Amino acid sequence: MSSTSAIARITPAAGPLSGRVTLPGSKSVTNRALLVAALARGKSRLSGILRSDDTHHMMVALRAMGVEIEEIDATTLIVTGTGSLLAPDGPLFLGNAGTAVRFLTAAAALVDGQVTVTGDEHMQKRPIAPLVDTLRRLGVAASSATGCPPVVIDGTGTFETGDIAVSGQLSSQYISAIMMLAAMGEDESRIRIEGGAIGAVGYLHITAAVMRAFGATVTFPRTDLIVIEPGGYVATDYHVEPDASAATYLWAAEALTGGRIDIGTSARDFNQPDAAAYVPIVAFPRMPDVIEGSQMQDAIPTLAVLAAFSETPVRFTGIGNLRVKECDRIEALRDGLTRIRSDLATVEGDDLIVHGDPKLRGAHRPARIDSYADHRIAMCFALAGLLVDGIEIEDPMCVSKTFPDYWDVLRELGVRIKIEGL
Repeated sequence: MSSTSAIARITPAAGPLSGRVTLPGSKSVTNRALLVAALARGKSRLSGILRSDDTHHMMVALRAMGVEIEEIDATTLIVTGTGSLLAPDGPLFLGNAGTAVRFLTAAAALVDGQVTVTGDEHMQKRPIAPLVDTLRRLGVAASSATGCPPVVIDGTGTFETGDIAVSGQLSSQYISAIMMLAAMGEDESRIRIEGGAIGAVGYLHITAAVMRAFGATVTFPRTDLIVIEPGGYVATDYHVEPDASAATYLWAAEALTGGRIDIGTSARDFNQPDAAAYVPIVAFPRMPDVIEGSQMQDAIPTLAVLAAFSETPVRFTGIGNLRVKECDRIEALRDGLTRIRSDLATVEGDDLIVHGDPKLRGAHRPARIDSYADHRIAMCFALAGLLVDGIEIEDPMCVSKTFPDYWDVLRELGVRIKIEGL
């Protein structure tokens, strides 16, 4: 039986969850560091990296483009770059790794030859036309027949620099892709955000921090302008910080069960924007009436499930981009929550409203949750299973995308989980 037909059955926690957990490295930082190290000249040592489906796809693709990657241990790599990328022998298959697809679509402009970037059936439904259009404006021959992957790039090894206009409504991953490419240009690039400002600016600062670590000069002179100097990247040693999105599940498990889980890093020490979720999590069970989620998008699934047990309703705003993640996460959250109780969540436009009910704690509410093959949907609804009897998660092994040990971590904290159908 395949992993997609597997089911995880979760037994509610018998008491507070306590223990120490070693978090995986950040997926966002790992894939940025992998690409930038690949574009640098010389050997870079990356430590603390995440081993997951997404980072595996990125490493395989970079190797296919002539980058040498030596695996030292489970969390350490030596990446040897030459300052350029080669045309691969065949299409770059990247599964459902959004960061890898977006970043490599832009980086393919540096290849002198043709590159096809593609992914699985889920990835082939995720929009990429705005990035393709931006690359065309930079003089790169790029095309996508459906507006989603596959994308074909006929690279010449160069692209146009100067003023680059992008919409502030775009996914930050598109803009991050252009930022990392721009440092490889011959002249200064000025990325102007139309509409005043990008919503998820925190993710752009992650990109800038990685770029700076490898010698690039990136500034944000205004909220609507990013300036990147030419010069490429310099090989260096770089440590990837733990994943803040993964931390949110442990923080929420603490809040739900009254436990104490040591993740080895305090919330204030994370540079990733999802760490901002710590504030509404520790406010539980009196979460804010409105949570603006544009700066912590990957944490919204965690917060939404936590809100199901809050004393008052919670409205999530600024989360429109969740519709174009691994699945439409707004609808996936509404679907899962209403399987637990029919009126537990509603959607108004792009806002998600969760009608919290503390009486769900300890209730028997059989609900089979469709994970939509989305790691964050699977992981967040496991939190509901800590308090509600009868929660089952479909395709639980999709967590391998970013947190391969997730189920084992919960077991080590004392949660009884039975996975059937593998």
